[in-house]
Amino acid sequence: MKLARGLSRILNLVEKMSLNEAKRIAAHRAVNEWVKTGTAVGIGSGSTVVFAVERLAERMKSENLNVACVPTSFQARQLIIEHGLQLSDLDRNPQLDVAIDGADEVDNGMVLIKGGGGCLLQEKIVASCAENLIIIADYTKNSKKLGDQYKKGIPIEVTPMAYVPIKQHIQKCFGGSLKLRMAVAKAGPCVTDNGNFILDWEFASEKAYNWPDVNRDLLMIAGVVETGLFVNMATKAYFGMSDGQVRTQERNASI
Repeated sequence: MKLARGLSRILNLVEKMSLNEAKRIAAHRAVNEWVKTGTAVGIGSGSTVVFAVERLAERMKSENLNVACVPTSFQARQLIIEHGLQLSDLDRNPQLDVAIDGADEVDNGMVLIKGGGGCLLQEKIVASCAENLIIIADYTKNSKKLGDQYKKGIPIEVTPMAYVPIKQHIQKCFGGSLKLRMAVAKAGPCVTDNGNFILDWEFASEKAYNWPDVNRDLLMIAGVVETGLFVNMATKAYFGMSDGQVRTQERNASI
């Protein structure tokens, strides 16, 4: 029994190391290809973005790279500061050359689920200000259709007073189930950087959805602040593979 548990821990560690390496190679390649000196860059949130900031810092030192970095979250802001990069905001840089961010899932039509880390509103604002939104992820985030691999649902940021009627309305109109996301280290709901709640919509994965229409209809519900559906926003996605290669996918093609 102890041997089996030890073997399981080793296998989990190997898998984690493999995923981290996949994230790293995807992030480094995207930064190498899309970031030039003198550009304004949106810095996304999540574990994969850590490697993108790492590469930006390396290039800043080796190439004297001059880049204005606009964060999408408190985590992204701290990463920018810790690596000595130039911290900016949308007041000073309302138009960005590129935003580099992760995703919880990317389907074959380049529709994204984002917001697993709770930063979907600020991520979407920054992405909407960028000429190009570049997604970096490991191979587990690439799916034929949404829900194939990511099972936690689509995050929907809502005003706290309206979460119950919003939950009931979405379940009635679209099916599936919604859960109020709870905090991990404190009692009560998870509260976003913007003071809102998050409902995670576990939609019926076997059902065919028109995601542009669904996203539009969700945003029309009073009290819905933003959705974790990113439709027609991503330019290109980089997926680090388990064999050390990087697979890319564009909005209208895959290579």
